[in-house]
Amino acid sequence: MGKVTGSGESWLSDGLDDVAGNDYCGLWVPGVDYVSGWRTAREAADRLNRALLGVGIELSAVRAVASTDGDGGGVVRLAGRPEAAELLAGLLEGLADRSGGAA
Repeated sequence: MGKVTGSGESWLSDGLDDVAGNDYCGLWVPGVDYVSGWRTAREAADRLNRALLGVGIELSAVRAVASTDGDGGGVVRLAGRPEAAELLAGLLEGLADRSGGAA
């Protein structure tokens, strides 16, 4: 399966511009392997983005973005419009209702 979050020369920076979440000062710590965590997060974000597309949600409305935390661990963030987040929440709630709740 192809990558959804990007390709070409920007593969290294794709998603890393959001590395500074609310709990992180935005400075990279020397010696921390951020790229490894980001790659893991990118694989998960790609899978989630394919699933979003599969249920008809455009990535311009909501998408998964690969990032890292301050320790270099992978993080997947959802970014999008509130109405798309509401749609996604409704889909997940419907799935939970049909399966008897969350596992």
